[in-house]
Amino acid sequence: MKVGPNIIREEFIGLHAKVVKSRHPDYVGIEGPVVDETHNMFIIGHEGRRKMVPKAACTFHFTFPDGTVVEIEGHLLVGRPEDRLKKRLTKLW
Repeated sequence: MKVGPNIIREEFIGLHAKVVKSRHPDYVGIEGPVVDETHNMFIIGHEGRRKMVPKAACTFHFTFPDGTVVEIEGHLLVGRPEDRLKKRLTKLW
């Protein structure tokens, strides 16, 4: 998979996600499939339960079906999934 600025336009529901950094230490280490997504939250299936994780406070590792692991800061993902498609991006790196 080619990784570039358009990665934030991808569909994250169904991907494996792991919280690697957070302003709140209790969120670090939550991992599992992304079950649902709202404007400000990812709902992640973790140890048989659903955990609600705020996007803006965390940095995530997402594993795509081809095995590519991408680190994305959550503040870039804030917004409804359908609105992220419309977002204009400047150079992220």
